[in-house]
Amino acid sequence: MPDRAPPTSEPTIRVSTMPADANAYGDIFGGWLVGQMDMAAGLVAARRARGRAVTIAMDGMQFHAPVFVGDEVSVYADLVKVGRSSMQIAVEAWRRDRHGEERQLVTQAVFTFVAVGEDRKPRAVAAE
Repeated sequence: MPDRAPPTSEPTIRVSTMPADANAYGDIFGGWLVGQMDMAAGLVAARRARGRAVTIAMDGMQFHAPVFVGDEVSVYADLVKVGRSSMQIAVEAWRRDRHGEERQLVTQAVFTFVAVGEDRKPRAVAAE
């Protein structure tokens, strides 16, 4: 994984990790982190779709670094592609020790969402 600077934009979600999010050793569950990333991507997708949007796919995810109880996790989500009813959102999760300033990329993935109507069937994404 290339060493790179964290995003300069505001995170979509920022949260402190808690003991309930971790195993007995204090390591945060991967599923918890994926859930945070899905929520961040969902916020971006719903805003762009101007309504309900559902997750239909997530590309392969690799964890680059662990997250521990007490860490601050910042999730950044950016819309990268809009189709007729689908949207792709690039998501990155970064950690920061609660007492430090150094940030570290934890994982990244591209989430695909589809805009759906009241009938829960795909609908066109509104034009910008």
